[in-house]
Amino acid sequence: MTRLWHPFADMAVVKEAEVVIARGEGATVWDEQGREYVDARGGLWYCAAGHGRAEIADAAAAQMRTLAAYDTFERLANRPALDLAERVSQLAPFPNGAVFFTSGGSEAVDTAAKLARRYWHALGRPDKQAIVHRRHSYHGMNAYGTSLAGIPSNREGFGTLIPDVASVAHDDPAELETLLAERAGTIAAFIGEPVIGAGGILHPPEGYWAAVQELCRRHDVLLIADEVITGFGRLGRWFGSERLGIEPDLITCAKAITSGYLPLGAVVANERVQEPFWTQGPGTLFRHGFTYSGHPSACAAGLANLDLMARDGLVERVAEMEPVLTAAVEPLRSAPLVSEVRSGLGLLAAVELDADARAADPGLVDKVVHACREHGVLTRGLAGRALQISPPYVISQGELERVAAGIAAALAAVTAASPAAAAG
Repeated sequence: MTRLWHPFADMAVVKEAEVVIARGEGATVWDEQGREYVDARGGLWYCAAGHGRAEIADAAAAQMRTLAAYDTFERLANRPALDLAERVSQLAPFPNGAVFFTSGGSEAVDTAAKLARRYWHALGRPDKQAIVHRRHSYHGMNAYGTSLAGIPSNREGFGTLIPDVASVAHDDPAELETLLAERAGTIAAFIGEPVIGAGGILHPPEGYWAAVQELCRRHDVLLIADEVITGFGRLGRWFGSERLGIEPDLITCAKAITSGYLPLGAVVANERVQEPFWTQGPGTLFRHGFTYSGHPSACAAGLANLDLMARDGLVERVAEMEPVLTAAVEPLRSAPLVSEVRSGLGLLAAVELDADARAADPGLVDKVVHACREHGVLTRGLAGRALQISPPYVISQGELERVAAGIAAALAAVTAASPAAAAG
């Protein structure tokens, strides 16, 4: 029996049923028994450059031999952190962004939320404290992220961690407009994923982000784009905000910044948000940070990863593979148990399972995920209703077709074994 407590796991089940992944290459991984899987989930969304990229590992190892770790508090810096901040600033969809490093996406969300509140306090408007999020959203699992969870099960049992939050529909700007009017002068920021990820890979309706931006400007509310999943190429542009025409004040990012080779996240702040903190001395202090903010080895991995992605044209490749993914998964619309297939924005897709079938068998999604594994595909259940497809950017057409075929075979196997769910 394992001693490892797995995240988001029913340990009563998992403790004697682990799948131990041993190695990876490109878009393929193998477990300790030598079984091969197409990594349809890209790890946990992060494996952009693919598994087994020696140049990223070598860059991190070389940095560790020189200066493995050092903090960046107050005046201290290190060259990889400085260089990666410059690179991320250049790639961001607004000029002259300032980059605040974290250890991952959850820390980035907490940082952005606190920075939004501190910004308004610095401007003499301390009543602007509330952060608005969308239903079905996912913003990590730190205190702010948990409180901003648009997936109700992610808040269950924790009580009130951050009280001053509010939620609105994920697809209706009118509800946001009503809230902003009702709570005039108290809203600090609106946070949203360009494409909702863990909530089911939900695309924004046409005109949604343009309407949200106009409302945020009219009501003087900061706009935070949570690009932890969509940042660094997932939608075929360096940032999803660029693809969808979003003009944020703050961007949170992580995952693909290093392709997961080392933990790293960041918040990118535009010039408006920087102003009260970066003015000629003394500025307003943002008393916030983490031991590993700007960790040199993690930043070295990030630089090598972004170099590799630029050299190999991987962001452009995502755009090229977008219709290939759509063509591969479209036939699943007619597969048993499937109610919807969502694709068409980068290398992201979701296969939604029928609501009546899920009601008849609450464990249906887990059964399909397990069956996919038996058919050589690693995927994951999203919000208890859909299958995640977010493969490495290096995945081939043949591998995408294997993903679709494996999911189809899994759905057929579960249907045969669960006639009640299929009838539902």
